[in-house]
Order: sequence, then C-alpha cells, then structure tokens
Amino acid sequence: MQRIRLRYTKRGRLRFTSHRDFQRAFERALRRAEVPMAYSAGFTPHPKVSYANAAPTGTGSEAEYLEIALTEPRDPDRLRVLLDESMPAGLDIVDAVEARTPGLADRLTASVWELKLAGVDPADAERAVAAFNAAGSVEVQRRAKNGVRTFDARPAVAHLESVTPPSAAADRPSDQPCAILRLVVRHVTPAVRPDDVLSGLRAVADLAPPVPAAVTRLAQGLFDEETGTVTDPLAPDREAAQALSTADATAAATAPV
Repeated sequence: MQRIRLRYTKRGRLRFTSHRDFQRAFERALRRAEVPMAYSAGFTPHPKVSYANAAPTGTGSEAEYLEIALTEPRDPDRLRVLLDESMPAGLDIVDAVEARTPGLADRLTASVWELKLAGVDPADAERAVAAFNAAGSVEVQRRAKNGVRTFDARPAVAHLESVTPPSAAADRPSDQPCAILRLVVRHVTPAVRPDDVLSGLRAVADLAPPVPAAVTRLAQGLFDEETGTVTDPLAPDREAAQALSTADATAAATAPV
C-alpha cells in the first residue's frame, strides 16, 4: 500500500467551505481522477483518507494537509496534477510527496496566521500587540456546548507582531486604514484560534475591528523552539526520498558489471 501526503489550500470564497464540504469535494475528485484508493473494511467502506488539523470554517489557508492510501503506486507529482484539475478553483492541491516517514500529524505543532484588520489604524494595532506581548496572561472566553469557557490564550502565542501593510492595489484604491498582524500559535489544548487572539487584544488594549478580520493560515508544521519558526512538515519525506535515490544511485554505480 502506497501512502501519499498532500498539501492543499482554501482561497477566496472557498474559505467558507466547511471541512465536510471539502471532504465531499475531495472524494469526488478522487473518483474523477480514477485514483486507486484503498478502502476501509466493514459494511460501509470509505476511502482511506486521513485529515490533519483542518482550519476553521471561514478562514483561508495555504497549508492544509491530508494523507491518502493507494492500492497501486502512483507518481506523486502526476497524482497532484490530476487531483488539482478535478477540484474547484480555490481548493487547490499544491504539493504531494510519498509518505516515507511516520507521524505527519505529530509534525503539525504550530501554525503561522495572518490577520487583516480593515478599518484599524496600524499604530493602534502596534500598541495592542505590545500590550498583548507584555501581558503575563490573557484570559478569553469562548462559547462551547457546555456553556462559556474561560482560558488563558497567552502561552499558546509564540510570536505576535504588526507588519507593514502593502500598498493598495491599483485597481482597488482605498483610503481606509488596514492593520495586518502576523502570529505563530502553538497547537495546544484547549486549541487557541485566531479569533481567541483577537478577543485577547480586545481584552488587553480595547482593540475592536469594525468588521470581521480576514484570517489566513500561511503555514503549519513543527515549531522550532530555537528559531521560533514553523518548518515544512513534508520536508522529512522529501529528504528520505532523496537519501533513498542517492543510495540507489551509489549501489548502481558500484555494482559489478
């Protein structure tokens, strides 16, 4: 059984698709592309697809991951192209590797998020960020099935900064202020989401965007404590494939004629 790991996106209006919506679209794409899927056993067999840490509905993403199991080997790059052509524009399959190492989900320990706050002056955002970073704890509330839950969002935020927004596009000029925040959030329990960080900024600095923030996940992967960066979770599979290819080339070169 071959396992392929894929990275996909949620862009534009497709960020409003739920995880179940994506599952349905992806399984249709598997059938259109005639992928030789492995199926589970039992009375209701279903394709062996493992999803990892999907982004909340309404948020965009450049870094969603899943793994599929095949009954016949396929070239990952060719498979990626076939699946991407079968998916709606905005749900794009952008990377594929053969799984050669265990534990993809275990390598998704943090996410990099970008929050665009339309109507917020960048100077106000910088002051709010400074207050959040200086706080020892930032208690926020979230409504759950069992009522309102209060928790500290500060420890999960490894990095938070206000970045300089790009100049307005020529075809969409605007004189409205817009602040952009970049943050690295560890995947902890309870999960801290971007809207929890916004609630924290409101609590510590009274920062309240007049319209909902546009939220995009830029990356997710293993958090490097030394550098504070998030690494590519598919890199170990590429490195393992390269090492195997090098070993095969060396063996072929040294084999007796």
